[in-house]
Parts: sequence; C-alpha cells; structure tokens
Amino acid sequence: MALIGRTRARGVETLALDSPDNRNALSAALVAELAGALAECGEDDGVRAVVLTHTGTTFSAGADLRNPPAPEALVGLLRALVELPKPVVARVTGHVRAGGLGLLAACDLAAAADTASFAFTEVRVGVAPAVISLPLLDRTDPRALARYYLTGERFDAAEATRIGLVTASGPDVDAVLAPVLDGLRAAEPRALTETKRLLTARVLESFDRDADALTALSARLFASPQAREGMTAFLERRDPRWVL
Repeated sequence: MALIGRTRARGVETLALDSPDNRNALSAALVAELAGALAECGEDDGVRAVVLTHTGTTFSAGADLRNPPAPEALVGLLRALVELPKPVVARVTGHVRAGGLGLLAACDLAAAADTASFAFTEVRVGVAPAVISLPLLDRTDPRALARYYLTGERFDAAEATRIGLVTASGPDVDAVLAPVLDGLRAAEPRALTETKRLLTARVLESFDRDADALTALSARLFASPQAREGMTAFLERRDPRWVL
C-alpha cells in the first residue's frame, strides 16, 4: 500500500504523507517512499514546485518507534528536501511532533492552519533532536528553539510563525498558500532553482559539517537504556521513571 499520495495541479505536485493509522510516523518505508517521490519530482520538468502535506489529523508524529528509519536515511531525506532543485512548501493542518518538525524545517516555505500544534518531544522519551537540527538550527529563532528543545512544551501556529518555523499561518491554510503558489507558478524555473541555492547554502554547510556527528549521536541515544524506558513508557501510556 502506498504511503505517499500524489496529485498535480498547474505544475504543483502535492505529496501527502498517507499513513494516518500511525499518525504519519516516519517509518523506514515512509522515509524511503517519500525520498523516491522527491527524486522523481526533481527530475520532472512538469513540476514547478512541491507541496508536502498529510492525511489525517497529524502531519507527522516523528520517528516510528516500532519501525524507525536508520539515522542516515532520515539525514538523506532531509537533505533531499533542501537540495531539491524546486521549491518545497509544507502545508500543515494538524499536529507536528519531533522528527516531523525536521521535515517542516527542511522545506523552503511552510504554511499552517491555526489548528496546528507543534512540539519537540524527544527529551521526554530520553533522546535529543539531533538529526533534525541540521535544517532547524539555521532557520529558527535560537532562544525559542532552546526553550522548546529543552522542555518539550507544545506551541501553536502563531508561535511557530513568530519563531520562523512556519512562514505564515491562518484559519484557512489554503488561503494562506494561494498567493505563494501563484508566485511560484509565475517564476521562471531556472531562476527558482538558482534562488533556492542561494537560500539553502548555509543549511547545506551544516549538513556537510555536522551530519556524521549528529547521526552518530542519534544512533547512540536511541540505543540507550534511557531511550528504551522512554519509548516503552510512551507505548504503555505512562510516565517514564525520571518524571518528578
């Protein structure tokens, strides 16, 4: 069964994370299928831009704890979003957690409905937002990021916009997106590619510099006893032992 829905309208390819039964968690299979779809979009002259969205009430709950992708695969997917020679626009109407926020940050633009909510929940299950920091640290307000990384607090679409995680938000996400997509359709394709390269150069420097170290950190933390306790507690719907 396909995990990525695909439609196209006037040169905009929409890729929808379509695994609502597990809240679009980033399984090894979903990550591989999304990476493949992005590669096809990058090579298709009929695609001017890509919209990344979701089915169900959750954009992505983060890594699939039962079938997680290898850290290297997640790094590859995030880099594919950043390097794609076409703009990628996130469209969010639901919840975004943990690794899902890495997808959001790797997109060039992001629009969210007022109903969306966001949280970096890694510290609450005994790990750290390691790999997803590659696109996040260069694109998000550092003071706000410190707060939400360290506490795992939930925040809303207005706050996500204020701190730079989201480009714009509103009650109707498609009304927010309409002028953005019209602008992309009016742009010359090669000019879009070169302009995106200007905008992503610093983010790609972070990948080149830090990807290996953050991948190793992620693998070490996910293999730790603390992570096993945190993930077991999450699946059992109880507090982990360290909660005071």
